[in-house]
Amino acid sequence: MRAILVVNPQATSTTAGGRDVLAHALASQVKLDVVETDYRGHALAVARSAARDGFDLVVAHGGDGTVNEVVNGLLAAGAPGRSGSVPMLGVVPGGSANVFARAVGLPADPVEATHQLLTALETERTRRIGLGLADGHWFTFNAGLGWDADVVGRVAKRRGKQTSASLYLRAAVRSYFRPPLGRPALTVRIPGEEPAEAVTAFVSNTDPWTYLGERPIHLNSGCSFETGLGLFALNGLRLPTVFTHVRQALLTESDQHGRRLLRRDDVPLIRIDAAEPVNFQVDGDLVGQRTRVEFQSVPDALTVVG
Repeated sequence: MRAILVVNPQATSTTAGGRDVLAHALASQVKLDVVETDYRGHALAVARSAARDGFDLVVAHGGDGTVNEVVNGLLAAGAPGRSGSVPMLGVVPGGSANVFARAVGLPADPVEATHQLLTALETERTRRIGLGLADGHWFTFNAGLGWDADVVGRVAKRRGKQTSASLYLRAAVRSYFRPPLGRPALTVRIPGEEPAEAVTAFVSNTDPWTYLGERPIHLNSGCSFETGLGLFALNGLRLPTVFTHVRQALLTESDQHGRRLLRRDDVPLIRIDAAEPVNFQVDGDLVGQRTRVEFQSVPDALTVVG
């Protein structure tokens, strides 16, 4: 088996020693190449080349941004849903949140995750997962327009500062009271339903959507890698509304509901139009500003080892 290990040395919890241990362990089971990324988009380019060159496995060691780049690189050269056309994906978490790694059942500790990955390779344990596709960008767990994308954009401006739950909370508060682009109206369209108005919208590919430290945040409890997309859209952001849904999101058995909430689980297609440009994020990475985004569920898009 030919494999390539893509390491983001700038990720929160990646170290040179951890990289060497991981590479040595993987090299005992596969024919391995190792690449350290040194610019934005590097992981995407490496994964795309690996797919074109017929590699069997690409392992991402970094945070959710690294995983997202690798996924987009893998699927840029292959045909989703066709067995054997796209290299398998392996993940060893190295970021601050590691939402995707946790969602597929990997331990947060890189050493434990490495052990699980090696065991899965030895026993050929894999699973097929569905992904989301939005405006040409693949996403593994979440994409959104509005408040959450404003938060992501604010955090992105603090490059060089280690991300943490407290940093995201401060960014959320600042973006709530001072939205950088205001609160343009959003129109949400789901096939077979009447259009609905909103001011912020999250589209999930799995649940939980993210984590507050070790605590999972639930928006669409009926959403998973084996279902369609989940929609969580609010048509108002008054403080009582926000507090209600934050409290519900922190519950172990969350079932989000409220009169300001439009929530759907397991939908194949969602289109959102904005009256003016709004921020757009994919897997916690700010893509830019959009006035229209179509979100599509793609079943059985990728094979994950683990």
